[in-house]
Amino acid sequence: MEKKTSQYQQIETCEQLRSEIETALKKKLQTPKDFEFLRERIYARLHILVSRTTLMRFWGYINEDVSPRKATLDILAQFLGYQDLDGYCQNSLLPKEQQSSPVMCRRLSVAKELVEGERLRLTWNPERICDIEYLGNLQFRVVASENTRLKTGDTFECSLIIEGEPLYLDNLKQGDQPPIAYVCGKKSGVFYEYMIM
Repeated sequence: MEKKTSQYQQIETCEQLRSEIETALKKKLQTPKDFEFLRERIYARLHILVSRTTLMRFWGYINEDVSPRKATLDILAQFLGYQDLDGYCQNSLLPKEQQSSPVMCRRLSVAKELVEGERLRLTWNPERICDIEYLGNLQFRVVASENTRLKTGDTFECSLIIEGEPLYLDNLKQGDQPPIAYVCGKKSGVFYEYMIM
């Protein structure tokens, strides 16, 4: 009976992983081109190559009776912002009433996951793009910006980025103006990706 429960939990975990990745990408994965898109996004974010065939098999697009390897599940969990599959299961699969937060999107804990010099591209509607560089100690500098009030050289503090949610900046310094708090993507949320230097 224990083995059946474990198999059921793995099936449930895989279904939830698929659902959350599609939510993060804002698209259903249904064609070979979709899986190539996911493969490229995984590489851009994690610098890990995953076979398109592996992804197609995981989504059931290729019908083979093969269980996914843990290494594959770890990568998919990392793509959603978790350390690995175990971290995903501990935080994401808790019953709703036990969750400390209902946020199911990919998230980035700045202090734990970024190192000085790393850059992110933030995007939000309508057609806002902002490239930022991490300076350490939760500090960022804007290095490029399109269609936003944030300008090159602005600095701000931020400790957590949750994809699809508004991004709250603290201590935003713009030129000689006094520091202010600022919200990006208030209506549609902000999306982020790592920039390859």
